[in-house]
Amino acid sequence: MEKQVRINGNDVRYHVSFRNVRYPRLEFKTGNLLLVLPRDHKNEEELISKHLDWIKSKNAIIENSLEDANEKNLELDRTDEDFKNIVRSLVTSISMESGIEFNRIFFRKMKSKWGSCSPGKNLTINTLLKYLPVNLIEYVIFHEMAHVIEKKHNREFWKVVNKRFGDCQKHESDLLSYWFLIQNSK
Repeated sequence: MEKQVRINGNDVRYHVSFRNVRYPRLEFKTGNLLLVLPRDHKNEEELISKHLDWIKSKNAIIENSLEDANEKNLELDRTDEDFKNIVRSLVTSISMESGIEFNRIFFRKMKSKWGSCSPGKNLTINTLLKYLPVNLIEYVIFHEMAHVIEKKHNREFWKVVNKRFGDCQKHESDLLSYWFLIQNSK
């Protein structure tokens, strides 16, 4: 159920999920504010007020991405087989260039991310990538493969990715815009 609160003249819409967690957290994974709260948490408004600047900043990014999504087009003619061939070819090429080897590639529809890399060097690729330009598919694949070198999204990780792609922020911004474009076209 969506809730709304007015804090410092700002209307903030949000959803709450009570879970078995120790500490509260705020998420914007789907473009909507979600408060993940311990089951005994009582004061939602205080948490929102404490993080209002962060909420406004994330909301502005989302609004810009939604606007940017209007200028993008999905690759609607690409078949599943074409997409899988593109991914396999890119993984092979990047593996040869970087020396990073992988065991298997899995394809599945994912709810909140474009891909993942397991500790066992398996790649899982979101099938929704099928609708994106090849350069963004390549970016996601390299991003996931870079986790073999550096597991966390820290400074060293972004150095690895930036060596190949330069402006990662532009790619990340494009991915977010495409995410909203896909979600809104369903």
